[in-house]
Amino acid sequence: MQGKMNAMVLEHVGQPLRNRRVDIPQPSPGQLQLQVIACGVCRTDLHVIDGELKEPKLPLIPGHEVIGRVTLAGRDVTGFQPGDIIGVPWLGYTCGTCRFCRSGRENLCENGLFNGYTLDGGYAGYMVADARYCFPMPEGYRDAQAAPLLCAGLIGFRAYRMIRPEALNIGLYGFGAAAHILTQVAKAQHKNIFAFTRDGDTKGQLFAIRMGAGWAGSSNEAPPEKLDAAIILAPAGELIPKALNDIDKAGQVICGGIHMSTIPAFSYDLLWGERSVQSVANLTREDGRAFFKQIQLSPVKTQTTHFKLSEANEALSQLRKGKISGAAVLVM
Repeated sequence: MQGKMNAMVLEHVGQPLRNRRVDIPQPSPGQLQLQVIACGVCRTDLHVIDGELKEPKLPLIPGHEVIGRVTLAGRDVTGFQPGDIIGVPWLGYTCGTCRFCRSGRENLCENGLFNGYTLDGGYAGYMVADARYCFPMPEGYRDAQAAPLLCAGLIGFRAYRMIRPEALNIGLYGFGAAAHILTQVAKAQHKNIFAFTRDGDTKGQLFAIRMGAGWAGSSNEAPPEKLDAAIILAPAGELIPKALNDIDKAGQVICGGIHMSTIPAFSYDLLWGERSVQSVANLTREDGRAFFKQIQLSPVKTQTTHFKLSEANEALSQLRKGKISGAAVLVM
């Protein structure tokens, strides 16, 4: 496909996106061109737009939770053809030669590129993506409802897989797009979910219970019993000492975000007892394959609020203010 398309473009960090008419991108030999069906609006997009992630390409088309239909395939592409419905995640390229790639940790690639950050993403009518990093979307996950799976689902799943398998009581701090998907995955594996929301967010707490959490309360509250693990999905550094206080000895705190506010000082006794804190960085293609296999075995349903492409700034504003239950999605 050639011609012009509408795209929401970040021209200057810290400023609203601009609705522009731009050329439809053409695929290189290893790329796919796809017509975007839907693109999720992720908190990482806010971090990029607000300048908390420091090295975006500019001008930039954001968006890395993309469901699209293949329109063209580069001459070197195998495994995809026009008409296929695919998902495009955050990870857009790895070099395959650095020390991290060679050791099976491509998520830490020293030369990695990322859709919607250092590569143009899916806030547009069309985009191109390296075919090696795209996922064929399984039956039942081929429309706008599936868009949040491409980051909220994948990064939540990577964080969840870092927890020891025997962990039973799991706290989720920040109950939004990732948490409402992860709760369903964990419940299918007979875990007990404790959901923490902003103080006073009774709507969010009821949403968590509806999604399968056994307990929901404010992040200022103590859970009714000690946790085996905690996954922090909100970008609030003060949740780390809180989660350490909530977990039992040998418990794990996993930080699932790409950015977090300053972590306050805390006393060593919170960490003592072989408790640990670990971050999650990006994802691997193997994470994606395992995740999509898992949700075919135990299906998940997303709760989404839909916006037009031209309403991207409003979607971002509502996400920033905590007004989105589940996930926001741009539908083309």
